[in-house]
Amino acid sequence: MEEFLLNHKDELISTLIVFALLLILKFAFTKAAKKVGKIGDFNPVRTNLIIKYISIALTIVALAGFTLIWGVNYKDLGVLLSSVFAVIGVALFAQWSILSNLTAGVIIFFSFPFKIGNTIKILDKELLDPEQPQGETFTIEDIKAFHLHLRKTNGEILTYPNNMVLQKGVVLISTYDGQVISNVGEA
Repeated sequence: MEEFLLNHKDELISTLIVFALLLILKFAFTKAAKKVGKIGDFNPVRTNLIIKYISIALTIVALAGFTLIWGVNYKDLGVLLSSVFAVIGVALFAQWSILSNLTAGVIIFFSFPFKIGNTIKILDKELLDPEQPQGETFTIEDIKAFHLHLRKTNGEILTYPNNMVLQKGVVLISTYDGQVISNVGEA
């Protein structure tokens, strides 16, 4: 054991530094996400989801750092990374909609101007109801990682993908506290 410690002293110290840096960054990013969630009055479930994403990303970066510290040859690293990125690229191309919804979920967390309980109208011709030519309004029930739960005026729940919310126009009708923002549809 003593021989191992003497032979790998630099690697062990570097590993401890990366691990300490990982803990510090995780703490700082978690605190920042919670602060953004509190300032933006976001649902705690959404905040915890973003914290999970941050933890996963930091863990992947730390594993890459550990791999470099413990002796991956730089010549072999190029082959390893190209192989990994080729597999990831094929997987992400096959699952691009899942990735785009997940990315949109993160964007919605940080910059979406609507909150749970708000009444909105989505300017999407596929959502048009023939009985309501000016468009139906929806109440935001929940904001998940991949989709929104929207309650129609007739009580039905609609699951709408996050990436479509960012691509389509969304009109805020009223906030969750009952404040009317605009009189959409009135002549």
